[in-house]
Amino acid sequence: MKYLLRKLGMLLFTLFVALTLNFFLPRLMPGDPAQALLGKMEGVPPEQLDSIRAAFGLDTKDSLGVQYWHYLVNTAKGNFGVSFSRFPMPVADVMRIAVPWSLGLMGLCTIISFIVGTLIGIAAAWKRETKLASFTVGFFSFIRSFPYFWLGLVFVYLFAFKLRALPLGGAYDTDAVRGSWAWWGSVLQHGILPALTICMSSIGGWMLTMRNNMINVLAEDYITVAVAKGLSLRRIKSLYAAKNAILPSVTGFAMSLGFVVGGGLVTEMVFSYPGVGYMLLQAVNAKDYPLMQTIFLFIAAAVLVANFIADIAIMFLDPRVRDGAK
Repeated sequence: MKYLLRKLGMLLFTLFVALTLNFFLPRLMPGDPAQALLGKMEGVPPEQLDSIRAAFGLDTKDSLGVQYWHYLVNTAKGNFGVSFSRFPMPVADVMRIAVPWSLGLMGLCTIISFIVGTLIGIAAAWKRETKLASFTVGFFSFIRSFPYFWLGLVFVYLFAFKLRALPLGGAYDTDAVRGSWAWWGSVLQHGILPALTICMSSIGGWMLTMRNNMINVLAEDYITVAVAKGLSLRRIKSLYAAKNAILPSVTGFAMSLGFVVGGGLVTEMVFSYPGVGYMLLQAVNAKDYPLMQTIFLFIAAAVLVANFIADIAIMFLDPRVRDGAK
């Protein structure tokens, strides 16, 4: 119980620090967001600068402490302001549009990559002296060496441009009725290439991590004792070797799940996929500070919560952590 309370307290403190940095860092940046916004508006006289500041919550008449307090209260209420680039749409509504796309694509691909890569890593370590294991390790290491965007462009060229079997980009067919079976089919079809890019690029990392951890565990004395006692190889492989070797990967998996909220920026750029990563790029180009702040906050919060869940999972998986937490 003390272990959980300590981790929960650290989570809340770190989240508070992230909130504080998220408030002060944009205000330390040079330039005036309202002035930049005024420059993009045609036919708006400079005299309207104060009105623009008030409309977008940029009025600086209040002290910094008062602004900070209002920021904390509004964040707790889920009020993240109004998007500059999508005025008058609130930032919360903009996030509701993009987050499901990133969660659906990046979340599913991260889980699939972790499961497949871990299983391949276990098999490659257990049968590491075979030619198939050597070929598998070499193949996925070779694929992993390519950048995301390069692999994505190759898949676009082969499957979309040359074979014309899959769409070039986007998330769905614009002429399909949203929510219909045809629309869902187009969503799946448009998601194949980005999902394939993410999975093929990620499997190699999980595989190598699990393989190396598994080989180190197999060299431990308790594995030798288990073999000498005549335990079945399947039990040694799953309950003794794999269970202990997967512990370092759990933290990495939690970190990856945390960054799912941020989306795959490069992948979403290549495929024009309307996720959070692609939205972040648009927000930076448009100097949409409220939207940028909200995206950064969501990414930080997601990573912190994912690490907290990983700590809890490791506590249940590793008896040594449970014993030390008492």
